[in-house]
Amino acid sequence: MIKTTSLGDVIHNLPVITDVKAAFPDMQIDWVVEESFADIPRLHPGVNRVFTVAVRRWRRHLLQASTWQEIRDIRRQLRSHNYDHVIDTQGLLKSALIGSQARGIFHGQDGASAREPWAALFYQQRHPVARGQHAVARNRELAARALGYAIPSSPPDYGIHATAPATLGLPSRYIAGLHATSRDAKLWPENHWSRLGNALLEQDLKLLLPWGSAGEESRARRIADTVPGCVVLPRLPLSQLAAVLSNSYAAIGVDTGLVHLAAALDLPTVAIYTDTDPELTGVLAHDQHKIRNLGGQGQVPPVDAVLEALAQVTAR
Repeated sequence: MIKTTSLGDVIHNLPVITDVKAAFPDMQIDWVVEESFADIPRLHPGVNRVFTVAVRRWRRHLLQASTWQEIRDIRRQLRSHNYDHVIDTQGLLKSALIGSQARGIFHGQDGASAREPWAALFYQQRHPVARGQHAVARNRELAARALGYAIPSSPPDYGIHATAPATLGLPSRYIAGLHATSRDAKLWPENHWSRLGNALLEQDLKLLLPWGSAGEESRARRIADTVPGCVVLPRLPLSQLAAVLSNSYAAIGVDTGLVHLAAALDLPTVAIYTDTDPELTGVLAHDQHKIRNLGGQGQVPPVDAVLEALAQVTAR
């Protein structure tokens, strides 16, 4: 299985593993993923081995001998196994090039379906996958066509579980506030987070803020300064952050991989969209009653709408 980036895309590929194991319980599945997201496929019991690449880092250090040694190493690892099938659900030139290094019938989307049509030139078997579907549905359809089982119509089962976190001094009842994202246009205003955090206090809920960069930590601390009892987490690896999320009362977040992780962990989740279309990449859960996608391109959902959505997803 080739799905390297980004965090949300990797999470969207998890239901494929569940589908394949349901169709072929004895099948062994390996996964190639970017090193920074390797904790995610490792959470799924259906994944046998995880191979890591570092394309983002390699691009920055192409002149270093160590970079080319790592590239040779991953090529050697991929070619040391004889696979029945190799499936690239990413549909990019980089993922197609990586997948072409493995031994096995190489499957991917056809030129009309792939995100980068030139990627289809690398595939031995090309499959039509309808555009306009949610990313999860596209992944599941491609795998079903490649392996010859019926395209699933059931809700996606991400199949992951996270172990309870070690002591971090967490509140007994908290909401994970997933405030950070890859583009400023996707952010929800800081004063909205402040109003939300103070409103949650009235429900005996503390706001918990993770972060992954210096800028995100600064934003988290500015928000925390305006919300009594708000907790700014230390920087955590994805495996520990997944455990923190799994013990949350609910998650509220912007368009970021972590909000998809919360939904994958079957957590009540409110996703806030300000610059993207939730119809194609919104939060999709096994139990749709537990999630709400708010907003869209050019929209900024108000705090009251987020609180109302939180009440709905936690009502059951």
